[in-house]
Amino acid sequence: MADDKKKRGGMDRALIALSEAYEVSYWSKKLKITPAKLKAAVKKVGRSAKKVEAYIKLQQHKAADGARIALSQPYEVRYWSKKFKVTPAKLKAAVGAVGHTSKKVGEYLTGKQATKKAANKTVKKTARKSANKTARRTVKKTGKRAAKKSAMKKAA
Repeated sequence: MADDKKKRGGMDRALIALSEAYEVSYWSKKLKITPAKLKAAVKKVGRSAKKVEAYIKLQQHKAADGARIALSQPYEVRYWSKKFKVTPAKLKAAVGAVGHTSKKVGEYLTGKQATKKAANKTVKKTARKSANKTARRTVKKTGKRAAKKSAMKKAA
């Protein structure tokens, strides 16, 4: 839709012009939302029709059922993967482990991540301890060798 009635190309269709009443009406009907919600969405994400559509879908999803994760719906998998900052495969594994409740899946994923962090810390501590022991042994050996050498020099 265009502000300039003579321009009807692809670039113009990809933008939503809130200053034109017929465009607000068209996009509101197409997206099945109120003009006020359309204006708020355009203000939030910009004039791009694709971005506005994606934002509206996300908002509708949030309102639908925020407590359950439906793996059969690709948009739900994308949404929850982004929300928990995990891959879709990890999300599916977590749902398989603890069920479809978003709260339990979130706890499972954060617990698993916390466990991984703790394991990494333990590995790092162990590596540091063994490196320190090795360094101490080297210092002791070097110290004994230096003492033997100085004793030999004195004896000679």
